Amino acid sequence: MRTNVKLFGILGVFFLVVATVYGFWVNWSEWAGIPAIYAVGGLGLMIAAFLWLTDRKFGVGPDDDEDGEIAQYSGTYGSFAPWSWWPLGLGIASAALVLGLALGWWIFFVGVGLGVYFLVGWVFEYSKGDHAH
Repeated sequence: MRTNVKLFGILGVFFLVVATVYGFWVNWSEWAGIPAIYAVGGLGLMIAAFLWLTDRKFGVGPDDDEDGEIAQYSGTYGSFAPWSWWPLGLGIASAALVLGLALGWWIFFVGVGLGVYFLVGWVFEYSKGDHAH
């Protein structure tokens, strides 16, 4: 994990420097690429921070052990719903959002409504029904 922290930290700083150099190169007149490159740098630093905090919390993992075996990675990686339809609906809502930006605002607002509905359903999926905790 420490190697990943260093890798994403270096990539994040690299893209922040590249965005700044690019901004001076185009006289800060290009407003699509500059924020996008800054966003890539910020995302790299965000991943590095998450991995660093995870490393501090859990300590040395199997990927940091030079003599580690693949079997050390076994175990539970998360809890997933066995048959959840909420992500499919959220994907359709996202498609409606993008389609609404291209064709008409009324489609966009339908997508927002569907997105809120499916997102709330996905978040509270384990609160009722067969998989309630």
